[in-house]
Amino acid sequence: MDFINIPTYLTLFRVVVAPLFTMLFYLPMSWAPMVCTVTFFVAAMTDWFDGFLARRWKQTTSFGKFLDPVADKVMIIAALVLIAEHFHVWWVTLPASSIIIREVIILALREWVAGIGSSSNGIEVSWISKIKTCIQMSALTALLWSPYEWIVITGVIALYISVLLTFWSMCAYLYYAWHNLCSC
Repeated sequence: MDFINIPTYLTLFRVVVAPLFTMLFYLPMSWAPMVCTVTFFVAAMTDWFDGFLARRWKQTTSFGKFLDPVADKVMIIAALVLIAEHFHVWWVTLPASSIIIREVIILALREWVAGIGSSSNGIEVSWISKIKTCIQMSALTALLWSPYEWIVITGVIALYISVLLTFWSMCAYLYYAWHNLCSC
């Protein structure tokens, strides 16, 4: 099975961990927020590590290219729902829902590109998207943990920065799709 390798297992780990950190978030224990956050953080680190290993060991696969963004979306959307529910204020829910909407649009766009059988290899992940994901995961780490007010403020600022990068990268993807794939 060429499509299952260590980088792919790391990616699958992120999918499996999303329900785990969600469950940890709701445990009625004083240590639950910290354990939830550490679990999320470790999973977030595998996002960088799986790609690094796949490129280094020349183990990139079609399955891995498909699964990696899905694993990211599963983790990020689960964490966004948790923080929106936890804080229950518009200034957290609005950026959270905006990011979720973007993620659904980009997943649909990727599916459309794959479905039309483009001569390109689909939509490549841009550097802006990599930075966006890093800032999103940092913001979510801070907001899942939220032990001090300054960490919450830092997390909210990072969340808003990630919203700006989210829409910037979405516009770049849509531009790419429109100019390179449409025969309109």
